[in-house]
Amino acid sequence: MSITKRVAIVGNYLPRRCGIATFTHDLHAALASASPDVDVSVVAMTNPNAHYDYPTAVRYEIHDDQVADYIDAATALNKSKTDVVSLQHEYGIFGGESGGFILELLGRLRMPVVTTLHTILPNPSRSQKAVMDQIIAASSRLVVMSEKGHEFLRSVHDVPASNIDVIPHGIPDFPLRDPEFAKSKFGFSGKTVVLTFGLLSPGKGIETVIDAMPGILRSCPNAVYVVLGATHPHLVEQHGEMYREGLLARAKTLGIQNSVFFIDKFVDQPTLLDYISMCDVYVTPYLNEAQMTSGTLAYSFGLGKAVVSTPYWHAKELLAEGRGIIVPFNDAHSMSVEIAGLLTDQRRRDLIGQRAYKTSRLMTWQQTAEKYSASFEEARNADRKLILLPEDSRSIGKTKSGSARELRTDHFMSMCDDVGMLQHAVFSVADRAHGYCVDDNARALLLSTKLTRSGEQNLPDVMTARFASFIQNAWNPDNKRFRNFMSYDRRWLEDVGSEDSHGRTLWALGECARYDSQLSRRQWAADLFRTALPVVNDFSSPRAWAFTLLGLNAYCDGETVGFESQLRDQLAAKLVSMLSMTETAEWVWFEDLLAYDNARISQSLIQAGAATKNATLTEGGLRSLRWLIKLQSAPSGYFRPVGTTSFGVQRRKPGAFDQQPVEAAAMISACLSAYSYNAETEWSDAAMQAFDWFHGANDLQVEMINPTTGGCSDGLHPDRPNANEGAESVLSYLLSLVEMRSYERLMSSDRIKISGKVARRAEQRLNIQRIPTGGPIVSTPVLKSAEPIPSTGSIQGRR
Repeated sequence: MSITKRVAIVGNYLPRRCGIATFTHDLHAALASASPDVDVSVVAMTNPNAHYDYPTAVRYEIHDDQVADYIDAATALNKSKTDVVSLQHEYGIFGGESGGFILELLGRLRMPVVTTLHTILPNPSRSQKAVMDQIIAASSRLVVMSEKGHEFLRSVHDVPASNIDVIPHGIPDFPLRDPEFAKSKFGFSGKTVVLTFGLLSPGKGIETVIDAMPGILRSCPNAVYVVLGATHPHLVEQHGEMYREGLLARAKTLGIQNSVFFIDKFVDQPTLLDYISMCDVYVTPYLNEAQMTSGTLAYSFGLGKAVVSTPYWHAKELLAEGRGIIVPFNDAHSMSVEIAGLLTDQRRRDLIGQRAYKTSRLMTWQQTAEKYSASFEEARNADRKLILLPEDSRSIGKTKSGSARELRTDHFMSMCDDVGMLQHAVFSVADRAHGYCVDDNARALLLSTKLTRSGEQNLPDVMTARFASFIQNAWNPDNKRFRNFMSYDRRWLEDVGSEDSHGRTLWALGECARYDSQLSRRQWAADLFRTALPVVNDFSSPRAWAFTLLGLNAYCDGETVGFESQLRDQLAAKLVSMLSMTETAEWVWFEDLLAYDNARISQSLIQAGAATKNATLTEGGLRSLRWLIKLQSAPSGYFRPVGTTSFGVQRRKPGAFDQQPVEAAAMISACLSAYSYNAETEWSDAAMQAFDWFHGANDLQVEMINPTTGGCSDGLHPDRPNANEGAESVLSYLLSLVEMRSYERLMSSDRIKISGKVARRAEQRLNIQRIPTGGPIVSTPVLKSAEPIPSTGSIQGRR
């Protein structure tokens, strides 16, 4: 059995003024006191434009509207070897639609998460339910504070009862005290005191008690109503003290201004306990039932006070069986009768308070800490399986017609005609002016074979046949090379394409020869592959070698070969030799510069080494990939591919822009190849990090994909995404999506046991549209002008 040594609590924290902050503070103190050997830290949520002087318990801070902060916090928690995260969830404390930004943190954590749900809605909106369902999927255990919460988790979210812990809101272990001492301390000697405390805001029902006071005073002339608490900061920000002033005016109109006291303070716990001690009756007059938990009610109940409350969920449950008095919502007369009855009948008042106090002994913070610790241990020791998200999780911010979960080929198909796949697009419209190229048709053939290999939906066979036909027509038998560019009127614009385009085409042919669904097309691909292969001996481009190696790795896996396996050994040896000649402690790469599709070189060596059981090849591929991952990781932890502005610059830190989808695709493939070799989570984490780039975890915090069509922006400029959706971009995204989905299915079918996170995180990436990191979800890129932005020249230049 594992022993929890490090716990991190995520939530609001004092001195921020709110109920969640108080709860997180008290839970932290209780856990630290109950288990001195456990390191309990806090990740504090900070609202926009606010600054708090947090105590040392707060190790990390997340500004709720800054997605990069969620990512940074996840990275820090992973590095700190935190054993379990205790998430305090309330919709309003996290950024994004329905608080969806918290998924950016949950999706990256490597440890189990125990989530305390402070609010569970019986009728959540579509977006609220989708976010909640994903939080539930990412949590090893769920904590609720009432049986009503347990009921809603079961009925609304279909959570198994075995995954839910009911742990009541903690209370201080405070002795029963005579109210008179505290009354004298605060200047209320000789008064009977009715108290309400908490942040002041509409919905708390203070008006109802004010309206009840004239009737109370007729029965008990020395009664006073004390309202303790500052106005809610959000209310002050928007309306100042208008609400408090309105309540004062209401009391004055009723002529009871001398019997109603507003104490505009956010007090510490010792002071709060003194105020509760002085009251004779505590009242929570909330105006509707949708209150799952009330910390103010729990504290007053735990100090043995007679409580009068409206029938919101928590109060109905806690005050049942004579432990308090329930009155109808917004009913000043009933409120007046019940409060006056208690103030004039001390025996009844004391009896109710004693029942409450006796019941509350199981709610002390010491008891709460023990129950939370047990929940943490159960989360850590559970044999967690892959959690599949329900279909409704597709709904977050999506159009009705599409979702990023689905493999959408609408835009891909719109880029194809009876010749093959067109190169470029103006926005999402295929641009015939630039014609076709063998590069993109080879990638399209790769997509077709990967779909077949993965068991996904197949492309229409006629489309695969067109890509194959294009490649066949690109073959120039006179010089044994593939041509690359073709005009829209079907004229080849060159006799010989680049070495890289030749290598990429061989890669597609090797995959097709191994995995295509049609036997005759597999035979065609194998024949053309063998015919076009020998010329690679004369190539000098390391990327052409790498692309060819990838094709050889697939081809040789399905054939008894001689020359082909020899060439694979030779090309791999050339790459290893380049690495050994160029590598230094600071520069672990094959050349003195970085260009495009960099990770494919590492990928080809990893695959070749794994296939031939040559550790030198594999280690070279892993070593260079690890260096490249570090180089392409921003300080905040998200993927930042080598920008086109730094292509060809020798041994310098790469520029950030323009960023291309092909780089993310290459990194994903390489990392998944590395993971298949040694199953280290550093590779799966890096693959997911690169995949997140498409979904908003990037420098501009914008979505790169169109979830409705499956289109993908051509690149990321310093100030915006490129709004054009060309062939290379959509193919890069779709190839990545297919690979990530295949990776998840493999993990699920093999029942790989992953502690609470890696599998769930990837499943969430693939089954939901990512929450964009800063701004609303949009289905198409947003431009600053109406003019289309051309594809960057680097895209054409690399062919």
